[in-house]
Amino acid sequence: MKYIPQLSLEDKEKLNSLFKYHASHLVRRRAHMLLLSSEKFSISNIARIYQVHRDTVSNTFGRWKKYGIDGLDDAPRSGRPPSLSEKEEDEAIDFLKKDPRSIKKALIATREKTGKEISQWTMKRIARKKTMRWKRMRKSTKGKRNAVAFQQAKEEIAALQTSEDQGELDLRYFDETGFNLVPEVPYAWQEVGKTISIPSKMSKRINVLAFLSRTQEFDATTVIGRVDSATVVAVFDEFSLTIKKKTVVVIDNASVHTSTRFKQNIKKWEKRGLFLKYLPTYSPELNLIEILWRFIKYKWLDLIAYSSFKKLNEEIQKVLEGIGSKYQITFA
Repeated sequence: MKYIPQLSLEDKEKLNSLFKYHASHLVRRRAHMLLLSSEKFSISNIARIYQVHRDTVSNTFGRWKKYGIDGLDDAPRSGRPPSLSEKEEDEAIDFLKKDPRSIKKALIATREKTGKEISQWTMKRIARKKTMRWKRMRKSTKGKRNAVAFQQAKEEIAALQTSEDQGELDLRYFDETGFNLVPEVPYAWQEVGKTISIPSKMSKRINVLAFLSRTQEFDATTVIGRVDSATVVAVFDEFSLTIKKKTVVVIDNASVHTSTRFKQNIKKWEKRGLFLKYLPTYSPELNLIEILWRFIKYKWLDLIAYSSFKKLNEEIQKVLEGIGSKYQITFA
């Protein structure tokens, strides 16, 4: 066959997982061959990429057609027994979890416990087998926040959403974010042996201050340079003159939102029908507009934006103007 039949979404997900994470390089290679074929790479091209004979690629396709996912594994063969027993492997993983940044410490602890010497490669293979992956850790503010205050705010926002659904009020989420020529680096599909490079250099900052609804009504103001309390007050002043009914704005505790100058205007806005719902500290996931910022930075903003400051400004405006129409998010 020239190409494998079209892959289902489920098969693609399974093959991608095997290609990225399977302990055997042969299984990873076979999974990638199938993915390449689904993208219309010919057998000859795939053979050239992996420097193997065409028959090797063709045999992989044949096993896939006959056995599916199971056809990617090697048949059991004789050889030396595993370095560690199943129980010892579990103990090795426990050692690794105690300090997940250092395989060497886990190797030493495993040797002391079992009397067996294993290599770093073997430890990595065992870790993959136990569904562990080497990936970047994530910063979290959960440990800093007040759990009771967080839960209470979550329930209050849910109540506000219900009131909005019943037509009693409008609910908006407000926040600021910034862009410059030092890009957020996204994941991307890239050819084997090639890496996509994104231009990066220091520049002025384009700040976006915006109100967002769950139905993606979107009001944004862009500011080049510094944003202070006066800037935010001006944005709220303008927005408060456009509302049609009681409107509650979810907002975080950034200093420009809690300054004396900002708070001096709250009563004026309330008379116009605009009320604030402050979030407890360290609770960004309660502000839905944070999701929008991630989509813009990692998905929607064209990579060409980082070629110049003028282009960055143009591309940001394109995205902002398309939110709610061309660019949409489904909030759970």
